[in-house]
Amino acid sequence: MKWPKHGGQPQRIRQLFSLSEEQTLLDFSANINPLGPPEAVRRLWPTLLERTLTYPDMDYSDAVEAIARHSGVMPEQVLLTNGGAEAIFLAARLLTGGTALVVHPTFAEYEQACAHYRVHVQLLIADPEQPFPEEEVMQRMEAVDGMFLCRPNNPDGTLLPRDSIIRILQSALRTNTLLIVDEAFIDFALEPSASLAPLLHEYPNLILTRSLTKMYALPGLRIGYALAGTEHIQAMAAQRLPWSVNTPAALLTPELLRDEAFAIRTRRWLREEIAWLKPRLQQMHFTMSATCTNFYLLRDSVAPSVDKLYPFLLQGGILPRHTHTFPGLRGAALRLAVRSRNENERLLERLAAWQASGSDGAGVNNQ
Repeated sequence: MKWPKHGGQPQRIRQLFSLSEEQTLLDFSANINPLGPPEAVRRLWPTLLERTLTYPDMDYSDAVEAIARHSGVMPEQVLLTNGGAEAIFLAARLLTGGTALVVHPTFAEYEQACAHYRVHVQLLIADPEQPFPEEEVMQRMEAVDGMFLCRPNNPDGTLLPRDSIIRILQSALRTNTLLIVDEAFIDFALEPSASLAPLLHEYPNLILTRSLTKMYALPGLRIGYALAGTEHIQAMAAQRLPWSVNTPAALLTPELLRDEAFAIRTRRWLREEIAWLKPRLQQMHFTMSATCTNFYLLRDSVAPSVDKLYPFLLQGGILPRHTHTFPGLRGAALRLAVRSRNENERLLERLAAWQASGSDGAGVNNQ
């Protein structure tokens, strides 16, 4: 089966499993804030539509300054991008013709970006149920020009401790290695001051890539940015396509970052929902990864294979994210978004039905 590489692909999944269009699906495969978007988006939309009649500011000055204030850096250390994906690709371009280390299981787009710029990738396959292989990572620094890390990591939502990042950065400084850390979900992180932005003042070999579309539930607008030293930002900006960010995205950025109350409300909701969800999953003998963000890996400790659980959930109107395209997992778990209470209750009901069926998915069409 040719599985889609990203979540949020309900039509593709319908085709793969021959589901009718009438079959409603709760999409647990895409990690979008169920509370959003903020009210400011709806309020400003008529103005944003009108502003599409003119070209955006090529320097995106207002957005860049807002990001700089929000992140505690200088405007010269900020690059606004067309979603987090463009930031990742522009960072990978700095390694053109070189070698990069990617620790799996993690987001697949790092390798796609490296392939685009002829960057040879060395893989390190880690066991997500074991501690992060920090020592092995540092041993391999001399052989690579750059390294990609995801923090919080996709697909398990775990947050590599700051102390580990600092040790890796120090090792990377000695070997002249660039560390690119994807912080696409850092705004959800339950740990106070989780972001690595303060380290940019000490480590010129650090690049952070981020996305605003996850927290603010605007995946179609494509708003992202990179934070780095001025030299790296200038090099990335020189290769960015002109006007790669559209006017509504650029104009909304300051408004979104100004709404700190929305971010606080989201983290409060997430903390409460994980605290409610985790013990209920444990009581049903499912294991939930030690997530700090709005998604997690789910395993069935009674029936370790999830090959039949996936279509069973589908037929009950639940669309999970498969993990067949994550090296190191190969389908051994499901990634699920943390959604609203009612939707999470629907998930638990379907998981209970799975267990009541004997956890064998009898009668389920697993193509």
